[in-house]
Amino acid sequence: MTETTAPVAFPQSRTCPYQPPAAYDPLRGERPLTRITLFDGREAWLVSGHATARALLADPRLSSNRSRPGFPAPTRRFAGITNRRTALLGVDDPEHRTQRRMVVGDFTLKRAVELRPQIQQIVDERLDAMIAQGPPADLVTTFALPVPSMVICALLGVPYADHDFFETQSRRLLRGPETADVEDARDRLEAYFGELIDHKQQDPGTGLLDDLVHRQLRDGALDRDGLTALALILLVAGHETTANMISLGTYTLLQHPERLAELRADPGLLPAAVEELMRMLSIADGLLRLAVEDIEVAGTTIRKGDGVVFATSVINRDETVYPDPDTLDWSRPARHHVAFGFGIHQCLGQNLARAELEIALHTLFDRLPTLRLAAPAEEIPFKPGDTIQGMLELPVTW
Repeated sequence: MTETTAPVAFPQSRTCPYQPPAAYDPLRGERPLTRITLFDGREAWLVSGHATARALLADPRLSSNRSRPGFPAPTRRFAGITNRRTALLGVDDPEHRTQRRMVVGDFTLKRAVELRPQIQQIVDERLDAMIAQGPPADLVTTFALPVPSMVICALLGVPYADHDFFETQSRRLLRGPETADVEDARDRLEAYFGELIDHKQQDPGTGLLDDLVHRQLRDGALDRDGLTALALILLVAGHETTANMISLGTYTLLQHPERLAELRADPGLLPAAVEELMRMLSIADGLLRLAVEDIEVAGTTIRKGDGVVFATSVINRDETVYPDPDTLDWSRPARHHVAFGFGIHQCLGQNLARAELEIALHTLFDRLPTLRLAAPAEEIPFKPGDTIQGMLELPVTW
């Protein structure tokens, strides 16, 4: 891509759910840093090189604070809510460090291992129900979404009986379509958590949210608004991302029967397969930052006040790191992908997500060896490019 080439518009939708948008092709293999235009015509830097991305994601001169003036907004609805308090993802150190320390103990590798029997039970129960209902089924609503919803509810101490409400509001929060929808969804979720916090103060349970109420809130380490914001991000991120990975991962495996056959023959490949799927699918495509100082990187100067966007779908296909990057390869050392981000904001729930994906995908294809799409692949709808990537529905039969 040359300096005279018009900047690529960002974000754009994929034409294949597991491939980056075709319009991003000029960003691959040319320069690790290029200019893009956002929805309002504002220009920003787009990072597409793997080494440059990891360097910048670890650079404290890039801020995640969405309330800073000039913070890049990829959509109109995002721009309309940057004044709302956001925990973890939308704050910088030291506030970020303080919040993360409050909850990190429940998301360690050791804790994920401890939760595996419970995750397995949830997966088995959801498959029992789907099989009893009989084919065809929408894998999104019957399996991919309920599994992580039930897991995160159990971890947080949120009643799964309320899942229809918070799943609907989470969908509105992430996809709009208008700013008013996002604002209303945020209001409803905050009100829900406010009532739940009140209940837990009177009748404590055993979840992470109960622990936060009876330690951090009681001791003044968190105020009520801060606890609500933290609970909201843990619940929404805790089920939306993994649900999309389960559905899109299933679709991708069904479209690559030779790779699926390898997994069936050797389940020991599953951890590597999960890493490779996360690299290839890159569902959180477009991490956002704002430069708070000038930064010299890759022969370019990012100026203070410039927006910076990380195209994870392109970064994770950098040919200098991943030869033949558009091919699924279980033997590939894919662990250094940035599907979970990198640096201080690297995904808190990555250990839990890996455990859920390994158990869900293994059990699904083990119990339903004849699982297949119940509609032509090209007719199955998937999500637009301005939100977390995944399948809107996934009709299957067996």
